Amino acid sequence: MKARDALLLALDPGQVLRAQGMTPDPWQQDLLLSRDREVLLNCARQSGKSTTVAALALHTALFLSDSLVLILSASLRQSGELYRKVLAGYEALGCPVAARSRSQERLELVNGSRVVCLPASEETIRGFSDPKLILVDEAARVPDNLYRSVRPMLSVGDGRILCLSTPFGRRGFFYEEWEHGGADWKRVRISAPDCPRIRPEFLDRERRSLGDSWVEQEFFCSFESFEGLVYPEFEIQTADGRDAPIGQQFGGIDWGFRNPFAAVWGRLSRDDVLTLTGERYLRETPLHEHARFLPRDVTWYADPAGPQEIASLIRANCIVRRARNDLRPGIAAVRARLQTGRLKIMPGACPNLLAEARLYRYPTRSDGRSESETPIDDNNHALDALRYIIASIDAAFLAKFRHEIDGVTGRRGDGVTATAPDSAHPVTPSPRHPVTNRPWLRLDNEALWH
Repeated sequence: MKARDALLLALDPGQVLRAQGMTPDPWQQDLLLSRDREVLLNCARQSGKSTTVAALALHTALFLSDSLVLILSASLRQSGELYRKVLAGYEALGCPVAARSRSQERLELVNGSRVVCLPASEETIRGFSDPKLILVDEAARVPDNLYRSVRPMLSVGDGRILCLSTPFGRRGFFYEEWEHGGADWKRVRISAPDCPRIRPEFLDRERRSLGDSWVEQEFFCSFESFEGLVYPEFEIQTADGRDAPIGQQFGGIDWGFRNPFAAVWGRLSRDDVLTLTGERYLRETPLHEHARFLPRDVTWYADPAGPQEIASLIRANCIVRRARNDLRPGIAAVRARLQTGRLKIMPGACPNLLAEARLYRYPTRSDGRSESETPIDDNNHALDALRYIIASIDAAFLAKFRHEIDGVTGRRGDGVTATAPDSAHPVTPSPRHPVTNRPWLRLDNEALWH
């Protein structure tokens, strides 16, 4: 790098973005030139927050010798995405400071500086000291205990911390610091109108599809209060699904035309972890188009309310079974997998499923509805498809749950009288719990569980 270019880069971190063919937005330039030690960056999706702080991380490593830059997030995958943007800037500048070592998780330069990406693990964080810069990506989804373990690192030296995120409800340290934190924090709010790349027509489509509350949170930086979520930690608990396991493939289907047709599928590993690898989520699309898209090596469990649709997919050479549609036991089975870490999602595989999990909730008094154990019948199409999968592969769990809520009254927890097994709805064999040919041992024989 020529001396003039090196001097310009030293004075202006925005040159990292320009080297990649990007012109910094005014707010990006202001942030890159600021010297504030504690920054909360509350930004809309796709506004450029990750690219901006990646440029700041690289600039720190290049021009502060022996500096340590830590990139933290809720998962190593998420930290790695931000780290890759650091590497992209480094290469676009022509690697102005030679690398002593470089891997998928760490860059060490000959000037002694290091850039390290880490997952949200308190044990791994405690091994580092005196960082010059800490970046907490998707901070609204990072556990509070990680944040508390990071803060003491700033007690010695002149290190900086930047927490960047889109809001994720009124909870967690990011919300608390934004709303109630001290004056030491510099608060930067960048909503969709501040970003020329986010078009109004796109926001209109998102409002029609996902509702006002979701758009206000994701694109207008509002900490929406989503009370009574059915799966409050769904996104965190399903993170870090990496390589798809070897195992049998299962899928679930929820029918729809004006409402979305939703199908999700994945593989069940030998250690009983279901990793979701794909989804299909479309409105106003005929069934034969879905049939062309759905993979054929999947055993599908579909909403039993669509017998004609099931027959059509069978004629299209899909393997389709009628799923169990017991709502409360199915939700309990999904929760059981979440809480035991047996449900994961491959990165980028199921965006609509994740979006629904952020909105699917129980009715509450605050929205003018009477409280109930039955969720609001909305934002649940892909989640229903997931429930059909889990209701089938975890048949033993469901049978136990039904026994517990039936009790001695012969009634289910939703107030509906329990009925005898219906031969038209045979229980689906679990990969680990095959159905026996002795009818009295069937998992759906309520008398057996009593």
